[in-house]
Amino acid sequence: MDEKLEIARQLDLLGVDVIEAGSPMSSEGEKEAVKQIAKSGLKAEICALARTTREDIDAAIDCDVDSIHTFISASDVQIKYALGLTREKVLELAVDAVEYIKDHGLICEFSPMDATRADLDFLKKLCLAAQDAGADRINIPDTVGVMTPKGMYSLIEEIKAVVRVPISVHCHNDFGMAVANSLAGVEAGATQIHVTVNGIGERAGNAALEEVVMALIALYKYETGINTKLLYSTSKLVSRLTGIPIQPNKAIVGENAFSHKSGIHTRGVTVEPATFEPITPEMVGRKRRLEAGKLAGKQGIKAQLEEVGIHPTEEQLKVIVKRVKELGDKGKVVTDADLLAIARAVMGEVVKEERTVDLRDLTVVTGINIIPTATVKLSIEGREYVSTATGVGPVDAAIKAIQKVTSDLIAVKLSEYRLEALTGGSDAVAEVIVKVEDRNGNVVSARGVNEDIVRASVEAMIDAINKCLLRRRLKR
Repeated sequence: MDEKLEIARQLDLLGVDVIEAGSPMSSEGEKEAVKQIAKSGLKAEICALARTTREDIDAAIDCDVDSIHTFISASDVQIKYALGLTREKVLELAVDAVEYIKDHGLICEFSPMDATRADLDFLKKLCLAAQDAGADRINIPDTVGVMTPKGMYSLIEEIKAVVRVPISVHCHNDFGMAVANSLAGVEAGATQIHVTVNGIGERAGNAALEEVVMALIALYKYETGINTKLLYSTSKLVSRLTGIPIQPNKAIVGENAFSHKSGIHTRGVTVEPATFEPITPEMVGRKRRLEAGKLAGKQGIKAQLEEVGIHPTEEQLKVIVKRVKELGDKGKVVTDADLLAIARAVMGEVVKEERTVDLRDLTVVTGINIIPTATVKLSIEGREYVSTATGVGPVDAAIKAIQKVTSDLIAVKLSEYRLEALTGGSDAVAEVIVKVEDRNGNVVSARGVNEDIVRASVEAMIDAINKCLLRRRLKR
């Protein structure tokens, strides 16, 4: 319940119009969560989902929500096999549900579920019946994601010709077209879109909020009322609380969405960002990132080095780029630490890499029926500090202990963690690569290598914190 409330508050800050908070009939816990969201004083309209039964609707009404979204199957395959009803009974239940909701003074949204596979004449009849019963909005769901943009446009056009109330669309992503179909619905006259953060949802998910919003703003030039600078932080919050990771190449919020590796691309964006970015990363609360690797070019490497105060000559830069490419050809991830090391070697000078934070001691306790606990002793600018934290495992506990003791110095969050075994056997040398992000959105990568996975993780994290501090000092 606390997590649902946290997400609802974030969605409200984001500026969404309606929050469908849950299905009160599902469980007592779900009902209580919807109730708490409804009474938390949010600006958004709070909606509850309900089937076309009095029992479901009563559960939603008990939550003191602003609106109820009620639904019933419209396609013959679902009417027959999922409900075991007739078209006539579906009409009767839909009208009764809408009237019952309106009798209680609530906003009503009606969905003919599986509309995109329903008989068009029956679908129109069902939508008109719901409208005449008092429905405030009619939602057209592509429940199994089988529409194409052209098909969705035509369907919404047909419904809009007979329905007076606002039309919304609800698209699933079974063929990867949920966003495209949603936008096609808008082109045809729909004025509301059902979306989910990161596109999470049944099966392949739903239309992704962040993609729909940015397409409407950047491509269609529509106003949405969404604070786009909060899109990334909202995405990360939902990913963390649901435990569903975001794929790196996910549009808008994926880690690689504003990351440039190719030499042609990095050269372009360092001169004029619009060359290879349709929107600026700052619009969605992100930062641009240039990455070293086998596709890297001189401009990108130069920009990365200059960001931390390193200015190689043209000849030195050529050699640095060559060595970076050689590492990339071997399949290595070229981290910021690698790039600095290469620059040091090539330039024949010490690139000052003061270590503000050093590990002095580490103790980890874990096991069956024991909460994993880690204690770290760190030296920070010559003074020693001790911190203890618990976690889901020893690595998580150790990283949290480090974050706890360094938070006043620099607050960083772990945005990526990767573990690789460099050798075989149970005593394999472990290589841990981490990416951390500071409050300003700067991302730094670092590496730790040790036979002990926890030690490798701790070393990588401390190295990353030192890199963040170095970058901050050099920028100043």
